[in-house]
Amino acid sequence: MGYKIAVVGATGNVGREMLNILAEREFPVAEIVALASRKSLGSEVSFGEQTLKTKDLDTFDFAGWDMALFAVGSEATKIYAPKAAAAGCVVIDNSSLYRYDPDVPLIVPEVNADAIHGYTKKNIIANPNCSTAQMVVALKPLHDRATIKRVVVSTYQSVSGAGKGGIDELWDQTKSIYNPTDEKPAKQFTKQIAFNVIPHIDVFMEDGSTKEEWKMVAETKKIIDKAIKVTATCVRVPVFVGHSEAINIEFEDHLDEDEARDILREAPGIMVIDKREDGGYVSPIECVGDFATFISRIRQDSTIDNGLNLWCVSDNLRKGAALNAVQIAEVLGRECLKKG
Repeated sequence: MGYKIAVVGATGNVGREMLNILAEREFPVAEIVALASRKSLGSEVSFGEQTLKTKDLDTFDFAGWDMALFAVGSEATKIYAPKAAAAGCVVIDNSSLYRYDPDVPLIVPEVNADAIHGYTKKNIIANPNCSTAQMVVALKPLHDRATIKRVVVSTYQSVSGAGKGGIDELWDQTKSIYNPTDEKPAKQFTKQIAFNVIPHIDVFMEDGSTKEEWKMVAETKKIIDKAIKVTATCVRVPVFVGHSEAINIEFEDHLDEDEARDILREAPGIMVIDKREDGGYVSPIECVGDFATFISRIRQDSTIDNGLNLWCVSDNLRKGAALNAVQIAEVLGRECLKKG
């Protein structure tokens, strides 16, 4: 027995990665379909050894399909996710549309898998923002031990978080640096991204924070504990794939850095690489293609009573998007649908 799976937005970066990960993890698939908009109709995508031709999302009938992994923007999700859900197909949505809906569980399987049973209210499960996903994987086992009061996080987010257009813009601008006659002005980002950093992701809000920063606050509270205070500064950096985060944590109780290191080593989804020597940490280029969230630079913060600092790196197309969605599908199948 296996599941009938639809991947919506199969020609995009995240959709292709979903297909790759479903195959890599040998997800029990009885039948799979790649769906895309009409402009991509007939495009070919890979699923393991198979080549799939995309079908038209607009005319697709979701009746009889078990799960739909959505990797399209909020506008398209608003149209098609309710149709899939109403047809009895459970939607696992990667957009931000349903993340803050109290009737839709927001799931990171290593952190709050039990919340998945709430999917029956709307037949929809939300995938968190990429920057939030890797952070909560690191925070949850520490919170269970010493109770987190406050988190201060600064992110260093790769251009792939902005989609294919972000990747193309960094590539084109980098080349143009060495060919001044071929100037490539900023289109995807608000300023030049090549050889630069931009402290601005998503739109600005009234309090001066950006929507990306707000997402990290709201989602951490929903996934782990509404009592945790979070403040974030989100920065786009000229890296193709892999988000990095410098995280400062204040706890209710004292937590020694050695115990924290041991806790994280035993936690699901985490790989600790933390040697106090040159290269004894993980950088974003080293995490690409990996399933793990990597933790380095674990150390006491002597400026507060119960503080720790750590460095967190993950492949944003995987744990921050496609991998987390597939892991949700695995939990859904194992705990709820039970056909695999």
